[in-house]
Amino acid sequence: MITFLLFVVIPLDYPFINIYKRLKAWKFLVRNYICTMEGYMYILECSDGSFYVGSTHDLDLRLAQHQIGEGANYTKKLLPVKLIYYEYFARIDEAFYREKQVQGWSRRKKLALINNNNEQLPELSKANRDR
Repeated sequence: MITFLLFVVIPLDYPFINIYKRLKAWKFLVRNYICTMEGYMYILECSDGSFYVGSTHDLDLRLAQHQIGEGANYTKKLLPVKLIYYEYFARIDEAFYREKQVQGWSRRKKLALINNNNEQLPELSKANRDR
């Protein structure tokens, strides 16, 4: 995980409009830097057979963190974990969006994704009452 520590020193005699423009420029730069980082959405299988869905910019490092118990609290309790699926994205924010999407899926739908049964995904999106 990359953490940004940003210090902005602005003299008190600057008009407010200049402060606003400077902060807006910093926000633009940080947002564009983050969006140029590549990312991965991944699914791990835990020792009890459950799935953990996450996203990261460095898949190998994140998997190693999970394996030694420095990953998420959920996987820390269910070691060892095994990488069973991942998707690459050119932007980390797209990987994060996909993570949140897949986290909301049922186990059956995640299994269809893992097994590359893409034709089953629309059917598994329907509520049980509509099938």
